[in-house]
Amino acid sequence: MCSEMGSRYTGLLLLALAIAAIIANLLLYFPSGQVLEPAKITDLVWFFHGFLGAGLLVMVPALMLLRGGGEDCCGHRCGMLFPVLLAIQGTVGAVYCVVISSLGLLSGPLCDTGSGNYTYPFRNYSLENSYLLNQPTWATCQEPEYIVLWNVVLFSILLGIGVVEAVLCLSQVVSGLCDIFCGTCVRKGQVTITGL
Repeated sequence: MCSEMGSRYTGLLLLALAIAAIIANLLLYFPSGQVLEPAKITDLVWFFHGFLGAGLLVMVPALMLLRGGGEDCCGHRCGMLFPVLLAIQGTVGAVYCVVISSLGLLSGPLCDTGSGNYTYPFRNYSLENSYLLNQPTWATCQEPEYIVLWNVVLFSILLGIGVVEAVLCLSQVVSGLCDIFCGTCVRKGQVTITGL
């Protein structure tokens, strides 16, 4: 975590991914670009997995990494523990986003199948005959128009963002723990090994 350039690049990437996750989650509230009443929006959207999980919980460690570790990063091991804890927080948020996005993809959207009532027509499907791989079944949802494609694309984007964020945050956890326990630090091309 003391490698300033690596931390800054990782922080910049995490910040961009967090902003993208917030935007993708926001778009899920407007199925096919329409403004609907809250009862007609897919329930898993209300878990705020893009806002909270892949967004805010990852943004905090991203901003810390953009700081570059600070001046005393290598001098004090207690000072190195805080970024590790923030990276763990980011990992938890990203994994939360992955779990909710996966559930959103598996269960499908809330839509009107033509009866006038909004239901989840794909919730009882098994993995073997999933609606995801059977695009003709998407016509089951008549309102809002293109809702299945809308949900599949946005939940897939959030799933991908969550996976990348989890890997980046976890790498920062491992890096930080190595710095704390092994006493290594890379700063401006200089390697220092200190004893425990």
